[in-house]
Amino acid sequence: MKRQAASSERKRARMPSGKAGAANGFLMEVCVDSVESAINAERGGAGRIELCSGLLEGGTTPSMGILQVVKQCVQIPVFVMIRPRGGDFLYSDREVEVMKADIRLAKLYGADGLVFGALTEDGHIDKELCMSLMAICRPLPVTFHRGGGITDKNLQRILEGSGATEFHCSARSSRDSGMKFRNFSVAMGASLSSSEYSLKVTDVTQVRTLNAIAKNILV
Repeated sequence: MKRQAASSERKRARMPSGKAGAANGFLMEVCVDSVESAINAERGGAGRIELCSGLLEGGTTPSMGILQVVKQCVQIPVFVMIRPRGGDFLYSDREVEVMKADIRLAKLYGADGLVFGALTEDGHIDKELCMSLMAICRPLPVTFHRGGGITDKNLQRILEGSGATEFHCSARSSRDSGMKFRNFSVAMGASLSSSEYSLKVTDVTQVRTLNAIAKNILV
């Protein structure tokens, strides 16, 4: 079966593979790519973490090292992104094997749930692949995703218009690097990439703001 790329718009929906509780009547999940961001997300009131790498690419599978340390540092559930690369959601057979291996490793290292998505070449959900991946995920819960975000400018409209009780955000802001020596003539990555001396980290205040908006609407 041929599989294909996602649109630039992100859609998220729960697949029926377990449960994730929400003490406040709603669940705010924060997407993080560092231990610091995971800690800040919990401090700000997040109910769940989506752990990934490469947020500039929409999120890819994190290392098992960061999963292990994040699990030691936070009490809230940690769902792990299963995405072998950036770009579209049309995966080759070898990429699917990578995804299956990553699911098994994430379970071994303490993931509370998994996050993935796959499409056919004409943009439909690849049900056959998703079901085969879900079978490996059991008994852990699964979130289906494909590439966007929630902000304090659109959260109220989305919650009121959709009736959703779970939402996902990164809630990040920039902070300056601790590096004193800086060589601006050599950049890490492509010339259009962000400065290595400006770090994107989950912002406790932003998480609390989104949490307060949701409580005002849903509780």
